[in-house]
Amino acid sequence: MAVPFSNYVCLLGGFFVGMFFMYNVIPLRMNQHHHRLQARQSTNSILQFGNPGPVVDQFERTAYTVSYNRKDRIPYWVGEHLTKASLQKGSGVDRDGSNFKTDSALPAIFQALTTDYTNSGYDRGHMAPAGDAVNTQAAMDETFLLSNIAPQVGEGFNRQYWAYFEAFCRNLAQTYDDVYVYTGPLFLPKSGSASSLNATTFALASVNLNAKGKIDSVHSAQKRATKQNYKMEYTVIGTNSPNVAVPTHFYKIILIPQGNSYVAGAFVLPNQAITKSTPLDQFQVAIDAIEKASGLTFFTKLDRSGFSDLCKAVKCVV
Repeated sequence: MAVPFSNYVCLLGGFFVGMFFMYNVIPLRMNQHHHRLQARQSTNSILQFGNPGPVVDQFERTAYTVSYNRKDRIPYWVGEHLTKASLQKGSGVDRDGSNFKTDSALPAIFQALTTDYTNSGYDRGHMAPAGDAVNTQAAMDETFLLSNIAPQVGEGFNRQYWAYFEAFCRNLAQTYDDVYVYTGPLFLPKSGSASSLNATTFALASVNLNAKGKIDSVHSAQKRATKQNYKMEYTVIGTNSPNVAVPTHFYKIILIPQGNSYVAGAFVLPNQAITKSTPLDQFQVAIDAIEKASGLTFFTKLDRSGFSDLCKAVKCVV
């Protein structure tokens, strides 16, 4: 009995679809560490021995999502969705019951260790705050994974101004139904003349940030190219080489949906003591300035030209 030609077509089509998923889709979505490969699979002979990466370790926790930087042993970014319900404290939830610990979901060679921070002079700074994950003890415990942590100056920053900023974000959720917060580190180059490169002035996109982290001046691309000099300088801590990078700055980007529109604010703070009386809007920058400095892109599915200024909608003080 002859087999219809259409059956062969269906068989071959199913075979090729199956091979596509096996070699392209499945490797992107599944492996033992839930990694997402940045470089797609290829038949290129260069990759016949394996793909070096880079690999983005992205994990969805109970109260946040984190994208982890293997090289620097700190997050690229951490995202949260704050609501009144998410900030309701559960029965028996206690920060004292949580302890910092290595994230075992990461390959051992790329893990940050608790001892990396011991006697380093820096705090273990939460990117997603413990205070945002109060529904359950398990959710709070996840915020103490070192994949959610970066080195922060303690006195005057992590323990004060940064904590006040975190509370500011939580307070927004008492006014608005949904508050989305994206937090991460930045490494900004110092700027100045050739004779003053030790000055504590940092370059962020088209602006200079002074020693207190405030916008000092706006400069043109031509001036930057001809009259400015830059150098990248940051501390590295840890007992494991060392290789935990200490950011020069940290950012938070806040997005609040309002019907068909959005309220947004982006802030870059220096990793140093900040006087509590300093208005938060002194650190406000354009979202694309953070994108240029971090290599990340935010809100790609939204038209940002219609965003309203957060600091015009609420008083930006901590």
